[in-house]
Amino acid sequence: MASQIQDRLTTDQDLLLMQEGTMMRKVRTRFWKKLRFFRLQNDGMTVWHARQADDVAKPTFSISDVETIRKGHDSELLRDLMEEFPLEQGFTIVFHGRRPNLDLVASSVEEAQIWMRGLQLLVDLVASMDHQEQLDQWVSEWFQRGDRNQDGRMSFGEAQRLLLLMNVEMDQDYALHLFQTADVSQSDTLEAEEFVHFYKALTKRTEVEQLFEHFSSDGQKLTLLEFVDFLREDQKEKEQAHDLALEFIDRYEPSENGRLLHVLSKDGFLRYLCSKDGNIFNPDCLPVYQDMTQPLNHYYINSSHNTYLLRDQLCGQSSVEGYIRALKRGCRCVEVDVWDGPGGEPIVYHGHTLTSRILFKDVLATLAQYAFQFSDYPLILSLENHCTWDQQHTLAQHLTEILGEQLLSTTIDGVLMDKLPSPEQLRGKVLLKGRKLSTIEADIEDIDEEEELEDDQESELDADPYPELDALLQPESQELTSGNKHIKKVMACPVSCLLICGNVLAQTPSYIPGSSFLPNQDSTTILCPDLSALVVYLRTVPFCSFTHSKENYYIYDISSFSESKARHLVKEAGNEFVQHNARQLCRVYPSALRTDSSNFHPQELWNAGCHMVAMNMQTPGSGMDICDGFFRQNGGSGYVLKPEFLCDIQSSFNPERPISLYKAKLLLVQVISGQQLPKVDSTKEKSVVDPLVKVELFGVPEDNRQQETSYVENNGFNPYWGQTFCFRVQVPELAILRFVVKDYNWTSRNKFIGQYTLPWTCAKQGYRHISLLSRDGTSLHPASIFVYICMREDLEEDES
Repeated sequence: MASQIQDRLTTDQDLLLMQEGTMMRKVRTRFWKKLRFFRLQNDGMTVWHARQADDVAKPTFSISDVETIRKGHDSELLRDLMEEFPLEQGFTIVFHGRRPNLDLVASSVEEAQIWMRGLQLLVDLVASMDHQEQLDQWVSEWFQRGDRNQDGRMSFGEAQRLLLLMNVEMDQDYALHLFQTADVSQSDTLEAEEFVHFYKALTKRTEVEQLFEHFSSDGQKLTLLEFVDFLREDQKEKEQAHDLALEFIDRYEPSENGRLLHVLSKDGFLRYLCSKDGNIFNPDCLPVYQDMTQPLNHYYINSSHNTYLLRDQLCGQSSVEGYIRALKRGCRCVEVDVWDGPGGEPIVYHGHTLTSRILFKDVLATLAQYAFQFSDYPLILSLENHCTWDQQHTLAQHLTEILGEQLLSTTIDGVLMDKLPSPEQLRGKVLLKGRKLSTIEADIEDIDEEEELEDDQESELDADPYPELDALLQPESQELTSGNKHIKKVMACPVSCLLICGNVLAQTPSYIPGSSFLPNQDSTTILCPDLSALVVYLRTVPFCSFTHSKENYYIYDISSFSESKARHLVKEAGNEFVQHNARQLCRVYPSALRTDSSNFHPQELWNAGCHMVAMNMQTPGSGMDICDGFFRQNGGSGYVLKPEFLCDIQSSFNPERPISLYKAKLLLVQVISGQQLPKVDSTKEKSVVDPLVKVELFGVPEDNRQQETSYVENNGFNPYWGQTFCFRVQVPELAILRFVVKDYNWTSRNKFIGQYTLPWTCAKQGYRHISLLSRDGTSLHPASIFVYICMREDLEEDES
């Protein structure tokens, strides 16, 4: 594939023109718009920029960092500037992770089309590369960086500088020896092919060679039977190990003769270990593999808090881009805070703060476009409604008109089931979560019966049994009068949990017979029936107590908890919380004190079966690493089936005092070595990291443990640790593993280099590579660590 890129660079007209370079306007904000000269480098993998064509250029981005290219019409920023620049001349480069988009405006439509087509072609080629092709391309990029004068050759001085860039501090004499050995042409420089040999000498994996020789009878090859034994005994590939061995030899053995003889060479063995089949994440857990036909309340749901924000909650930017980024991370519950806006159009922002505003209808248009691009399982729209009556009516109109058939506006088949529908039944549907005036049972009554009931009660309503309400309901219009009549009728029903929040209920709670309903003091408006009708299976209700919820709420009712309230309930009434979450849905949101949009760790709430643990997805950190790692399984669908003991309404499980339903396990982790670790600060050429590895286990409280290796001094390229840790795991079904690589610093906190997080249930045993991710969750390829994983029953528990 790397050769395909080189071939296209010499034949594709778009790429040829991109290599010549183009002046384009770089747009950061409505006020920051500057001309820059952009040029595709000769490697076809990096784009550099300068102020002018003849100025010193510097790297802008790598093609491997690019996710996709968007037209100008799809850019929120460029649409704001459409009077200044034609949208057809603009385009957006969207990067993986949280890196901000790059908006560019070309001088003509033709130039914009050239760059859009060319970049998308390169992105598609990179996306289809296998591991070896990615590695080859990575080596080519290093050669480009090392060749400072761009003469196609690398001197020893350039090679020494490159070693520091690659995180290697090496003895000069040894480096010169490797350099001269690779210099086959004896020109005192390395050409591209010779640099490959130099790189291979640098990356010699002594620990893998020793492992190979241990399992090989002659030290030269693994026979089919030897490889089968290795897969079965060490890699724990118990099923069809013979067939897997044949498949892997055919896939990873570079020698045609070796493939014909069914043997694996050292190179083939290393290729297998570095491949997706040698990765720690079980490939069986990557597609949708779980039962998706169970009720919604049997699943953890990937959820976002304040989804519209790109930064903090005080003065950060609100943008539809927040929704796009959350959705592509697998999020299936997004939050929308809506307020009255100018011109009768509701707006979205973090109320009573300096965050910017966006239109509600623009948010819906974005959801309509992206809701099911990354997962086709149901998307929950959590509506925080702060609008007055008229603009609520506008909300309802926009929801029905913009989302159309995507919006679930009635129960499935028009009937109410004794359990919530499943993700499978709700595929391709958007569900509105919000307040509701009546029960679903009332909504699906036969129309004739409802009309007959209205006729029977008309005289009673005309008599106005609650005249005291008239003083509180002073209509401003005929429409409001109609609404008040409806509200007074509903209030006459003996339902203990009507979701009519605001001044009316705050002042007249006694008008709901037998009610222990506590009104939402934040809201000061009456709910519009049009908006209420669009809430089907996710009616929000206030939480009073577990007993109250059990006695008064329906299976489709959902309560929200602050992180502090939820944590308190986990600690003080863990088993009741588990049973509550087995019966109905719940959502947990970060504390209002997290004005910096930081995150808590979701594991503590997942332990109690909480479904929607909402995260500030714009903020990296260990909390988001755990969330991303956990939802990487099951096809990234955003839905993960809870363990059976968290789905039983009579469950005896208490996360604070767990009694495992199964035997405890022992986890052995040997951290062996690291490969091509990145620098902490790429601007400091001469600094080399001193890496260490921390192994963290998250689960029920008594399973939370962490251990770390010693640090390796001045070697981020191929450090070796060879240290083994043991963890006892009481509840493996809830355990999550996180591997963190840090740069040791005795004067301050160790600095983050990379991490990888995955559920215990998705971890493969044996000798495995762990591909590291950045703080933003993007790949740090080819950075990895090499480990040995073993899971077994706790023998001490059996003896006791």
